[in-house]
Amino acid sequence: MGSFHQFIPSPTRAFIELGPLTIHFYAIAILTGIAVAIYWGNARFVAAGGAPGRVAEVAIIAVPMGVIGGRIYHVISSPQGYFGDNGRPIEIFYIWQGGLGIWGAISLGLAAAWWSFKRNKISAANSLTFGVFADALAPGVVVAQAIGRWGNWFNVELFGRPTTLPWGLEVPMRFRPDGFTEFATFHPTFIYESIWCLIVAFILLRFEKFRMAPGSIFIAYVALYSFGRIFIESLRIDDANLILGLRLNIWVGILVCAVSSATLIKRWKIATRG
Repeated sequence: MGSFHQFIPSPTRAFIELGPLTIHFYAIAILTGIAVAIYWGNARFVAAGGAPGRVAEVAIIAVPMGVIGGRIYHVISSPQGYFGDNGRPIEIFYIWQGGLGIWGAISLGLAAAWWSFKRNKISAANSLTFGVFADALAPGVVVAQAIGRWGNWFNVELFGRPTTLPWGLEVPMRFRPDGFTEFATFHPTFIYESIWCLIVAFILLRFEKFRMAPGSIFIAYVALYSFGRIFIESLRIDDANLILGLRLNIWVGILVCAVSSATLIKRWKIATRG
């Protein structure tokens, strides 16, 4: 008798059409994650002493800037699809096709959140710092990433090397990269990352009991996510710029993980010394 394998199928479509309106499942995944992050972040901020609704106020600026930052990073780190021989620059604006670099999203989104936090004088009424605000958001943000990654499943993208493991992703021929057309199943790296993000959220909630300086939970989120992303990125086979034989995002992950971990260790020593 032959062996039985139950692989993960790829979706047959990435959108639905309602009259003149086209709704992309990738966008639904991203928006659902954002809604969860805002709702949970608001609840956590209120529990920390903040006023209700402040997270939504900041999100009005921070979310669009995060999307822009994520897109900018993606285009800069993978320019071939837009400026190569067969590139189409207009597709830079087609964000529903996927392509939001988390490093750019975090950087510009966090900067915009800080600006909005200060501009709206959110800390004035209760003396809460931006570090407290960022800590309130961190678990929800990483859960939002876990949800958003399922948008890659609908787009049949960001999968990893070929595999025959039972949870391998079945990839139709038209989505297989050059050099891998003879393989039918691949590592579902977006699922790996989704699971890792949920693990990070759990760790962050446990980490809160150590009572470190405000902002430490967010720094821990950056360190932990980066650590996992290094290994997940090593499985991916989509086009990427290489530096010394490693994907650019691996180097970025190593750098971000090292800096954030060193900062966290320094804060830990100060907290335990006190």
